[in-house]
Order: sequence, then C-alpha cells, then structure tokens
Amino acid sequence: MKIGFIGTGSMGTILVQSLIKSGACHPNQILIFNRTRKKAERLQEQYPDILIPRTAQELASQADVIFLCIKPLEYKNVIDEIVSCTRSEQIVISITSPVWIEHLEDQLPCKIVKVIPSITNYARSGASLCMFSQRLTEEDRLQVFSLLSAISEPLEINENYTRISSDLSSCGPAFLAFFVQQLIQAAVDHTGISREEATRLASEMVLGTGKLLTSEGFTPDTLIEKVSVPGGITAEAIRFMDHRLEGMFDQLIMKTHAKYDEDVEKVEAMIYGTKVD
Repeated sequence: MKIGFIGTGSMGTILVQSLIKSGACHPNQILIFNRTRKKAERLQEQYPDILIPRTAQELASQADVIFLCIKPLEYKNVIDEIVSCTRSEQIVISITSPVWIEHLEDQLPCKIVKVIPSITNYARSGASLCMFSQRLTEEDRLQVFSLLSAISEPLEINENYTRISSDLSSCGPAFLAFFVQQLIQAAVDHTGISREEATRLASEMVLGTGKLLTSEGFTPDTLIEKVSVPGGITAEAIRFMDHRLEGMFDQLIMKTHAKYDEDVEKVEAMIYGTKVD
C-alpha cells in the first residue's frame, strides 16, 4: 500500500514521522509533496527511502491512500490539480476541520475520510477523531482504523461535533500547555525555583495526571476530590481558580466555534463560488 501526503507542514510531518516510528509504514511506502519542495526534502533527509513525486498529480496517481494536510483555503486549488488523477477506490483523508466530507464528495470520486489528529500522536498517544463517508466499505473503515491505531486511539465521532471534539482532543494539548507554562512562570517569579526544575516537576505532573485519568480509572471529579483535603491548601487554590475563571471556558468554546463557523463559510465560498458577506 502506498500512502501519499500532500502538505508537509507541522501536522503532515508529525503524521509521517509517527507512522514510520510506530512501524505502521516503511518509508518506501510513503510519498510526500509540498509546494515548497525544500520542506519535503527536509523530511526525506530523515528518511531517505521516502519518495517525492514531481507534482501533486503524480502523487495522486500512485497513492492508495492520500492525506490532505493543507490549510482550508488551499483545498480548492489542490483538488482541481489532482481530481483527474484520482480513482473511486482510493481513500482520501482530510485532516482539516472546516472542510466537510460533503465538500470533498462533491469534488472527488474517492472514498472520503475526515480525521482530526493531535500533536499527542507524535508520542503515539492521544486520540484521532474519525468521520467516514458512506462510500467506504467496512473493510475500508477497518483499514483506516488499523493505520491510525499504530499512533493513537482512533475514535469515530459525529461530524456535527467536529469543533468541540477538536477543542478537547486537538487544541487541548496547547490549552493545557499554556496553563502549565503560566504555572511555571509564576513559580519562577515568586519563589526563585529554577525554570528547569519547575518545568521538570510540572511536566511529570501532567504525565502522571494523564495516566490517572486514562488507565487508573480516575475522573476529573474524583481526582480533585482525592487531592483537595477539606480546609487544605489545594482546596483553597481550587476555590480561588473557580472564582477567577468563572465563565472563561464558556467564552473559550464560543471563540473556537465562531472561528470555525467563519472558516466553514470561507471554505464553502471557495469551493462553490458563493459570496462571503
């Protein structure tokens, strides 16, 4: 099986590296194309057996599975380039949340899958959010799940919940890292602990917390309950955060959804030629 990647930016590169490191793919099974060829060549320097076709059309004509790892407003140009080289038996996997399955089905004859990966997949962990076109057979679905299982926990979701699921799974690592970053900075500023030590302690805390919430049966509620002794320091800090952060996460979800709706509108205008007000 040949797997093609159009786009070797941050997430495209992470997917290629993760699939190779996990043993799910050998480099000689992978084809990559990027408009800036040097970006593709940098990835080939790590894995010399990776193939770099001259054009996106050449990649599309050779690959059995094609990952589209490109920005939302690049889709129309890429689809126009490759459509004549695609086949009904190919699987095309889009990793861009504002591009809907129906958008791609209207433009391509292929079997369409939408997958929202996460940076955690680089550590062969975290979830891959999967949505499937009706064109796929059960065998096709199992093939996609098998591929993604090597680097993640593939979870099938309803496409209507793409945004909120992505907030938790794909954006979540950055949100959590931002919180940890702020905690480290405050510790350094107010206590004199070194940044290196504070970072190591906080990072180990995140790793351990993740294990408690996944493999040890804890929920966020039970974890807080176990750590927050009534009248203790943690309980006091939780009360403080609860007060100061009131409404913040509601606003966060509203912000991500508003940006998502705007991006979907732009994608539809690009694909169907409609006007965006």
